[in-house]
Amino acid sequence: MKELEYPFDGDYLLKKKKSIKKELLKDETPRIQKKIAILGGSTTADIAQILDLFLLQYGIEASFYESEYNKYYEDALFGNPIFDAFEADVIYIHTGIHNITAFPVMTDTIEQVDAKLEAEYSRFLAVWEKCAEKKNCVIIQNNFEYPSWRLLGNKDASDPHGKVNFISRLNLKFAEYAQKTENFFIHDVNYLSARCGIEAWEDPFYWNMYKYCPAVPLIPELAFSVANIIKSVYGKNKKALVLDLDNTLWGGIVGDDGPENLQIGQESAVGETYYEFQQYLKAQKELGILLNIDSKNEYENAIAGLNCKGSALTPDDFILIKANWEPKDRNLLAIAQELNLGVDSFVFVDDNPAERMIVSEQVKGVAVPEMESPETYIKTIDHSGFFEVTNYSADDAGRNEMYKANIQREQAQASFADYTEYLKSLEMTAEIKPFAKEYIPRISQLTNKSNQFNLTTLRCSIADIEEMAADENWITLYGKLIDKFGDNGVVSILAAEIKPEAVNHLGKEAHIRLNLMSCRVLKRDMEFAMLDELVRCAKAKNVTTLVGHYLPTKKNGMVAELYTDLGFTKENDIWTLDVNSYQDQCHVITIN
Repeated sequence: MKELEYPFDGDYLLKKKKSIKKELLKDETPRIQKKIAILGGSTTADIAQILDLFLLQYGIEASFYESEYNKYYEDALFGNPIFDAFEADVIYIHTGIHNITAFPVMTDTIEQVDAKLEAEYSRFLAVWEKCAEKKNCVIIQNNFEYPSWRLLGNKDASDPHGKVNFISRLNLKFAEYAQKTENFFIHDVNYLSARCGIEAWEDPFYWNMYKYCPAVPLIPELAFSVANIIKSVYGKNKKALVLDLDNTLWGGIVGDDGPENLQIGQESAVGETYYEFQQYLKAQKELGILLNIDSKNEYENAIAGLNCKGSALTPDDFILIKANWEPKDRNLLAIAQELNLGVDSFVFVDDNPAERMIVSEQVKGVAVPEMESPETYIKTIDHSGFFEVTNYSADDAGRNEMYKANIQREQAQASFADYTEYLKSLEMTAEIKPFAKEYIPRISQLTNKSNQFNLTTLRCSIADIEEMAADENWITLYGKLIDKFGDNGVVSILAAEIKPEAVNHLGKEAHIRLNLMSCRVLKRDMEFAMLDELVRCAKAKNVTTLVGHYLPTKKNGMVAELYTDLGFTKENDIWTLDVNSYQDQCHVITIN
């Protein structure tokens, strides 16, 4: 039912929940039967009713037990005849910030704060252990949302007496328990409330009047999130993605524009958006999700597009590639048959609304999300919960590589006592070359958005960059940096103007007008690699002196002494470097 697919209208679901349920039950679709106990620290009636709808949509017909208001602890530990007789398959413990019994106060010692934290955790631990002992079933536990106000302001996050700090520590203890306990899952209310808006989540009207948390308008968001955990536990996840190509995986039409002109990669905002989407899909593949192509294209064009420079995905990332002129619904059915999967295992992703409508009407059961614009592609698939992860095995190796890559650099650094050895371990290679046509938009963009590592803050249009690149009196260099974790794209720019009139007895001078670098590669010695190459180019043009300029701003103080660090000599706010006596300084990056 379309009304239950993300993005859904929560108000509509709340108003029409009874009629929607009747409609869902009309089709007599076979569904698995499950019993779900909701132990609530707040009012839960509407939560159960909306959760019921989403589960029916997922092929799960549930019967419910609900504790009386705020009796979750008593029911779990001491039971009652109705709960004891209820053979729950799932126990959902719906608690929130209002159910924390004792927050720290400013007069508490650190020992007293720690004791309160341990007491709060132990109270929930007793609930979990007793439920597991009595029912031996799946347990889902909310973690905690942050408060809508902070007594200590920003310090609330770092001071042990702050509510934010206390909740963060308590949530971490919950997470650590989940990591080591089978059939126990955290429902991440902390994230969900932040995404929805904490103030909307904790609307005091709904709590003070009806003891609802979250506020009633956000109950569908909570119920949908819980339903995704339950359907994942019971094998109702989607298993495969079927993807269009043109304007879905890249910007442009490969058959018309050619693979070399597709918008994909780090060199433009649009290209970077598509590149990020491809990275997201690659990470889904590493979770065990099967990637497939369904495109109206010549096969050779499709392969050329996937092999184009800047693409995160390659043909090897896909199980089946259907690039032809057959209707897409037929291709999808063929993919399902060849993979021996039901069509309800698939998510069809296409930017074209007409193609989405045809597939949705002709292939019943396939998920067809609304793909509005490339900036929303990740959000649409992610928030839809198609691939919710609950359990995983060694067969899913590599599933989290995209996320791990972002933290592995920091973790690797921590394992090295010597920073140079750490840099060498990154296996960095750099492409440092004169301004090239395909990178000119990115180069212009960097000059206009880089503020911290930017010595002159000279802002350049595309035309300005093209003019520099074409002028023999300029030395221009862009730098791309790649390491074992991935391609950082064009991240550094140098441009030096040779001044024929500035000839002294030593030779010609070249004044560095652009010297900037993206913050994503700070402290990686890229500035030394760029200078090494600039010196080589200067020698080739008979330049004997490089002149550095630094124009201070409120944001670029970090590079105030950069030229001194690079070996330049300062005199009257001008830095100079003798090219002929210069020795290469970068020993951790291989120049390609």
